[in-house]
Amino acid sequence: MTAQAAETQDLAVVIGLEVHVQLETATKIFCGCSTDAADAEPNARTCPVCLGLPGALPVLNEGAVEAAVKIGKALKATIPEETTFHRKNYFYPDLPKDFQITQYDAPICQDGELEVNVKGDARVIGIERAHLEEDPGSLQHVGGSIDTADYVLVNYNRAGTPLMEIVTKPDFRSPGEVRAFLKKLEEVLDYLGVFDSTRDGSLRIDANISLIGADKVEADGSISDENLAAANRTEVKNISSHKGAEKALAYEVTRQKNAVMRGREVEQETRHWDESRGITVSMRSKEEEKDYRYFGEADLPPLQVAHWKAELDIPELPHARRERFQEEYGLSGEAASKLTSTKQVADFYEKVATEFDPDLAATWVADNLLGELNYRDMAITDVADRLDEFMRLIELVDTEEITVKHAQETVIRAMLDEGTDPDTIVEQEGLGKADTGEVEQAVEAAIEENEDAVSDYHSGEGSALNFLVGQVMQKTGGSADPGTVNKLLRERLDA
Repeated sequence: MTAQAAETQDLAVVIGLEVHVQLETATKIFCGCSTDAADAEPNARTCPVCLGLPGALPVLNEGAVEAAVKIGKALKATIPEETTFHRKNYFYPDLPKDFQITQYDAPICQDGELEVNVKGDARVIGIERAHLEEDPGSLQHVGGSIDTADYVLVNYNRAGTPLMEIVTKPDFRSPGEVRAFLKKLEEVLDYLGVFDSTRDGSLRIDANISLIGADKVEADGSISDENLAAANRTEVKNISSHKGAEKALAYEVTRQKNAVMRGREVEQETRHWDESRGITVSMRSKEEEKDYRYFGEADLPPLQVAHWKAELDIPELPHARRERFQEEYGLSGEAASKLTSTKQVADFYEKVATEFDPDLAATWVADNLLGELNYRDMAITDVADRLDEFMRLIELVDTEEITVKHAQETVIRAMLDEGTDPDTIVEQEGLGKADTGEVEQAVEAAIEENEDAVSDYHSGEGSALNFLVGQVMQKTGGSADPGTVNKLLRERLDA
């Protein structure tokens, strides 16, 4: 795919991302405070270290380093022999030390990549670096948004939560590509077990957007460093979702193009994405690297990490698992994609596929179960402990003890809504399959009571048979097998 696909009015869109990922560790990156602060009172998960009190010294969390190395391996990044920490100096009210411990010129991961699929085209997005750092606290704007609030409250419970900042190369040419990348990245992080998407603020995105002349984009989609440096770059901060990123960037691209069309220069600045209003608002002029006055963190010695790459294993990643599902189970690309959307869904499917035909298992997990869960705003993790019950439901269908219709429209819904097991539901609702004698009686009754439909059938009207099948199904309360009903009706009518 070339950059020409993103051109409008002789301008090309250039986007790079800084993705801040909260790592799933029990304690903060430099102290022993719990990261489980969802229901905690404000400022309850704090200590002298994460509050930056005088004399408090940081101690690096080994679990955060392991997570960073796993991410580096998944992104095919270079992991150097040695990595170091720096202090990034700037003042924000949610940064209690007035500096952030982060990594500067020796990040733990360098020069990686992630392949994404955009409308059928494979795109390789370069990862410039990924580094460890601590999260600031959080601000609550009371009575309005960032620019209209009556006052602001500060909560330091999040301060010190381990972050992995993943910085891409400016390889995106449209907001849609950004959304596809974020979806794929979140899948990878989920499979690695280093990230929990349900945590508030677990994934936050800052995006840098420039417009350059389309004639400055090479045939392969690349752009020279010189042309990139010459373009004014706007940063949009505080984006918290895939959909939000696409909307924020679409708005910002339109805003910048409108400015150019009116003969105005696009200012190099930092803007805030106001999701409630669907607009970006100016926050401040864009900081430059020199503004942060980086210097080495004297309280943390250099960290030797290269050997961890060989010692730490990572699981099968979503793309590889998707391909294996197609090859091993004979699934279509669409089914394999649904069934590997999360590691938990893939694990659930594989357990079902060990007991039943892979296609049958795929239909029930990918279509029936996931469809009902999505309708209820539930996830597979909400029913993971009921695997045996769902296996029993599939068994009831597979052995023809109940009809597919009853299983889909009654049993699985009652299981999710009422928490009841399938056998109890079948018994309570009287959903057992009608025996042959009952079906035959219903067939005879339908023929006797619907002479016009019988006449239409003999006249060659195909819809007449469907009508009669419906009458039999109604008489048996839907407990007859439609295929069997169809066969018995044809035999009786053609005799």
